[in-house]
Amino acid sequence: MKAVSSAIRLQILSLLFDRGELSYTELMNLLKMSPSRDAGRFAYHLKFLLRTGLVEVDASSKKYKLTDLGCTVLEVAEEIERRGFKSQRVLVRTSRFTLEEFDVNRIVDSLVKEAGMPVEQAKKVAKEAEKRLLKAKTKYLTAPLIREVVNGILIEKGLEEHRHKLTRLGLPVYDVTQRLREKDFDNASAVHEEFGRNVVAEYVLLNVLPRDVADAHMSGKLHIENLGDWILKPEEAVHDLRFFFEKNLAPQLFHSPRSLHSALNLTFNILLHSAREISGTQTLEYFNVFLAPFMKGLRLEEVREALRLFVYNLSHHVDVALSLELTVPDFLASKPVAGEPARGVYGDFIEECKAMALLTLEVLAEESLSRPPANPKVVVKLRREAFKDEEASKILLTAHSLAAERSIPYFANNLKEGEGCTIFSPSAFQLKADLKGDWEVDTLRTGVLGTVTINLPRTAYESNGNEKTFLEKLRETIEMAMQAVEIKNRTLRHTAGSFLRFLTQTFNGDQYFRLENSARLINLAGLEEASEAFTGGRSLYESEEASKFAAKTLRYVFEVLRDGGGRERGYLPSMKPSLEASRRLVRQDIERYGLAKTHFRGTKDKPYYSTFKKIEARNLEASLKMLAVWKDFYPLLAGGKLTVVELGEAEYRTEELLSLTKRLALDYGVEFFTYNFSLTYCERCGRSVRGVIHKCPGCGSVNSLTIFKRYP
Repeated sequence: MKAVSSAIRLQILSLLFDRGELSYTELMNLLKMSPSRDAGRFAYHLKFLLRTGLVEVDASSKKYKLTDLGCTVLEVAEEIERRGFKSQRVLVRTSRFTLEEFDVNRIVDSLVKEAGMPVEQAKKVAKEAEKRLLKAKTKYLTAPLIREVVNGILIEKGLEEHRHKLTRLGLPVYDVTQRLREKDFDNASAVHEEFGRNVVAEYVLLNVLPRDVADAHMSGKLHIENLGDWILKPEEAVHDLRFFFEKNLAPQLFHSPRSLHSALNLTFNILLHSAREISGTQTLEYFNVFLAPFMKGLRLEEVREALRLFVYNLSHHVDVALSLELTVPDFLASKPVAGEPARGVYGDFIEECKAMALLTLEVLAEESLSRPPANPKVVVKLRREAFKDEEASKILLTAHSLAAERSIPYFANNLKEGEGCTIFSPSAFQLKADLKGDWEVDTLRTGVLGTVTINLPRTAYESNGNEKTFLEKLRETIEMAMQAVEIKNRTLRHTAGSFLRFLTQTFNGDQYFRLENSARLINLAGLEEASEAFTGGRSLYESEEASKFAAKTLRYVFEVLRDGGGRERGYLPSMKPSLEASRRLVRQDIERYGLAKTHFRGTKDKPYYSTFKKIEARNLEASLKMLAVWKDFYPLLAGGKLTVVELGEAEYRTEELLSLTKRLALDYGVEFFTYNFSLTYCERCGRSVRGVIHKCPGCGSVNSLTIFKRYP
């Protein structure tokens, strides 16, 4: 007891416990004693500890270390100190929402269990944390505060790997408060979902992705889409309603439909169940073809009313696209109808198919008279027979009327030889029947596994005009993107039975969602801007050098993905809209390189990188010259691309847009496009007006107006 009555001797014991074996000189330095001034005093204290058996000298290293008795005495001394502090009754607010007395053993357990730290090392860190926390004399502690103190000690001791594992996931109080104040959530569930996604996103960056890939995302070299769902859900799904119409799966939930009403109700329930397991859009491919047999013998008004209810439900609950055919495609005409009772083949219901398409468009037109509907989206398929058949032409005219008045439909070009089976999503994702050679297996009951967007301008800035450096850096970034998607693929395969139970349900060994056929999209942001940056500001439409650079970049991306497995492994290059990525990446580049060096679209206040091709209808001939350049690029973007035709404030007749559609599809080979303009919605009177206005023409309100525009 006399040996530990001295503060210096107690300090020596603590140092040997914390640091392990120490030499004579190391002990003196740590005690901040001078060899010339304090040598005698230090030697006296050290000999005292040696004589009492609390310290001993290691024979091989000649260093001092604690004995078992020394450890015991130190524990007793610390217990006495701890009891002195315990009179304050320090409480901890735990993550289990309880108030408990502080217990240092909880820190030890956490370090061993969570951080994988050896027990003895954990005890040393916990002891240091306890000292700092108790000496703070706070009325109560919180679990996050204790974790922060422990992490600080781990950093001081150079234990970065353990600190990384101990990181707490969540949002700062300020961030949560600000998001709640913004009040832009639709409901309370949306609040839970957003904050939950943020936690999962942090987890993915800290514990799932390799450090270089996570750093590439955070620094803006690339952007991982839907990071909060990355290890939980595929990004998109393309449905085949026949699977559910004929299989009679899970009878407690679904029965094979016998009427149009029950078929639409079943379809809605399929989408609701799938929405929990898909992070983006669900596409109902051949929607009107598969439902056509159910309207046989019904009055058109009955069908219209059933569709109106269906569209209303979709608009409030799911992110979905209806793919409409203007007639029954040849490859579907001989397929037997799915459902009970059997009704022949789909080619028997061409008239019903056309009627269903027309009624769907008319219902959407009615529903969009007030607030422009975000859902459902509509993809209209363009086939050669649609331009020849009188009834199909009428449907196409109705679709363009909807485009001219409400900017709703997307148009998909299925005119090319051998590409009649290609499917399209409103996200601009596309899949061709080029994997197994079977259009049903290659394009239906599959979708998008995940998307990573590459920051092409960043690569151009970093290469400083050196093409070899540019291509090397581009390959490095693409390979990191592929690694991220491969990790998602492995994770989803492992957890599909738990998190994707609806999508992976089977019937007679036939699994519904074909995860292995899903696309892994490597999306490109800023191709035009990168070309400008690399060639000294020259546009690829005015400079042959810039145009060649863009073409070479696309070919190189295609080759790198092909080397990584290409379509066989689902890797496809794309240029599809990603507003979040295009805005986040350009902001980071502006911060890094400044406005003067950064090439971007938009304004200084709202900059973005291009992730789709935009042309102006008012400057049509100049825009079509731009499309002539892109005609050579399109084949290299097999995963999808979107052309947006900006109509601006001018109004266009339906026939004008239809004529333009024919030119885009037939003459310029544009595969997927839509017409875009602004709509102003008045929440006070429910009126929707084309263009940007500052006062409602109906009720005169100026404070209840909302501007809708799909693409900036």
